[in-house]
Amino acid sequence: MKVVIALGGNALLKRGEPMEAEVQRRNVTAAAEAIARIARRHSVVVTHGNGPQVRLLALQAESYALVQPYPLDMLGAQSEGLIGYLIEQELMRCLPQRAVVTLLTQVVVKSDDLAFKHPAKPIGPVYSEKDARQVAAARGWMMAQDGSSWRRVAPSPEPLRIVELAAIRMLVDAGAVVVCAGGGGIPVVLLPDGAVRGVEAVIDKDLSAALLAQQLGATALLLLTDVDAVYLKWGTNRPEPIREAVPGQLHQHVFAAGSMGPKVEAACRFVENGGQMAGIGRLEDAERILEGTAGTAVRQVSAAKT
Repeated sequence: MKVVIALGGNALLKRGEPMEAEVQRRNVTAAAEAIARIARRHSVVVTHGNGPQVRLLALQAESYALVQPYPLDMLGAQSEGLIGYLIEQELMRCLPQRAVVTLLTQVVVKSDDLAFKHPAKPIGPVYSEKDARQVAAARGWMMAQDGSSWRRVAPSPEPLRIVELAAIRMLVDAGAVVVCAGGGGIPVVLLPDGAVRGVEAVIDKDLSAALLAQQLGATALLLLTDVDAVYLKWGTNRPEPIREAVPGQLHQHVFAAGSMGPKVEAACRFVENGGQMAGIGRLEDAERILEGTAGTAVRQVSAAKT
């Protein structure tokens, strides 16, 4: 079985933890052990979030005024290398007989995607309203209120194609565990001469994982986070877990846009485009989610129940 495993940001940094290198390495160790239990029996491709790491890189860039901050595609590439390095090392320890490869991954988006006209993805450091206005004027950034502070908002266009898909498929067919498309991949557009160029955008990591799984012809997609399942009535005193559903059932409900919503959408897209099963749940339950005994399973089968 070919399985794409998408690690949420908690795989590297749990809520409230400091962004220290050793903290991230410790968390990756636990994530690698969960992945390895599946990789010993199946072909595995791993993708991951990068939000805290990109924020840290942006903060570091802000502290050096002599150079303009690097664009988002370059920050994304840096984070893919940083996180992939940690995951690769720990997977090599857990799977000494397997090749493990980290691949910088570019994802094609449309240059005229409507998201470029309506940036909505909060990124980078927080500002006061006064500082936000000054930064926006100096750099041409769009700013939006985020709680009591202000942050830059970036476009989040639809992922269309994985540029390195053939290389990923070749590595998987050769038996390697591949770490790729981190943070949704590096957003690029195609130029008239066939070249690709990075753009100032952030691709949703869950939607990119669904696209990767679909284009690889994976059997299953696991979207791993720090919540044990998808819930109805989340935030109330009587939340209701969904253990199994078909896409049509999930489309009848609204899930939080900044957390579970993209995961549910990604799971539905994968199944609607031919995938057998998408699972959503906790990292430590990864093997059981794949077996259908934990988390939320999204399937094509019409007899599934919420």
